[in-house]
Amino acid sequence: MGRLAWPVRPLPDGRGEVWRWRLAALAELPSARAALRSRLRDIGLPHDQDDPSSEQLVLAFDELASNALRHGESPVVATVVPGSGGWLLDVSDRAPESMPAPVVDRDPAQGGMGLQLVARLSVAHGWYVDDDCKHVWACLPTSTAEREPALA
Repeated sequence: MGRLAWPVRPLPDGRGEVWRWRLAALAELPSARAALRSRLRDIGLPHDQDDPSSEQLVLAFDELASNALRHGESPVVATVVPGSGGWLLDVSDRAPESMPAPVVDRDPAQGGMGLQLVARLSVAHGWYVDDDCKHVWACLPTSTAEREPALA
């Protein structure tokens, strides 16, 4: 079974209000997703059938956070920075030695396709190590009309 590399890249400059969740277990993800959806509604971005970008942000948030909780080490910190150019999503964990590695040649029914999904939804993505934390990040557009292929 092959693996694709998730690119090593520094976190882009994200300026704006910071939304942050500290997660210790998978059981905390439903309430974190609900809180993210609530914040999106508070700034006027409810889920829209014509432009599902806010729900795609929630999906990417869930995929990166669940990967960190399953394959990394606690504490996991999920951060969203809303900006005029899009959403910056950064998820950190305490397993800097384990790089994110999307699988290839796997039946999607077996799972493990989250990083590939996030890469397709994002306009840029990567990971880096800072002190004793691994950070996996993605930039998502605020509108699906703004989406261009992610950098490889």
